[in-house]
Amino acid sequence: MGMDFHNDKNRTAYSTRKANKSWTDTIDSLLQINTISKAVDIGCGGGIYAKALSDMGVKSVTGVDFSSAMLEGAKENCKEHRNISFHNGTALETGLKSEKYDLVLERALIHHISDLHQCFTEAYRLLRENGYIVVQDRTPEDCMLQGDQTHIRGYFFELFPRLLTKETARRYTSEQVKETLLQVGFTKVEEVKLWETRQIYETKEQLLQDLRARTGRSILHELDNHELNLLIKYINKALTNDQNIIEKDRWTIWKAGK
Repeated sequence: MGMDFHNDKNRTAYSTRKANKSWTDTIDSLLQINTISKAVDIGCGGGIYAKALSDMGVKSVTGVDFSSAMLEGAKENCKEHRNISFHNGTALETGLKSEKYDLVLERALIHHISDLHQCFTEAYRLLRENGYIVVQDRTPEDCMLQGDQTHIRGYFFELFPRLLTKETARRYTSEQVKETLLQVGFTKVEEVKLWETRQIYETKEQLLQDLRARTGRSILHELDNHELNLLIKYINKALTNDQNIIEKDRWTIWKAGK
């Protein structure tokens, strides 16, 4: 199994959310956003974070994704933002011109990438002198946190330990990320942790519907329908509050300069 990012029925799976203030505040604290004229969002999915960068004041944003279906969803999502354009390419070979960007964002991307060195080399090529890369992903430690009233993802792994095995196997450690950034030529690597608010649900049923649809959660495509129903029942029982569920995910963010 696994999520087919190229399937047209999944084209809006990563375009329905809006980046939360917890994310924009963290990015704002890491970067002088008013100095960022051109940014590229590699692995942009549905354009959620390309749109967030634009809303924060970045003058020109280019979203790159390897899935034409995802890019169609992104174009619909960002149609009112004329300063955002989209390009079909991969993280290892974007097809964009060298040294044209002030910022490369790679959010929730690198766990899909087997050649981290080439991924960061391509980002380095795109950046102007004094540009920045911001990488956001989960480390194995981020994945292992227990489920609770806000950390819904933890329940996935409590009920299905095989998902945790798969999840941690595809995640890089913080040391691997930092070492590879330095090997490529980046400097001044900083690391911060972020509990990013993913979604606020008015009712528990809204969350359960989101889970049924596997919206924006590629790991749930590892479960068949029967297993997914078991998970929904498990989470329904585990959550004691029926209203105003604030779902958060723990991330690690690395920033480095060229």
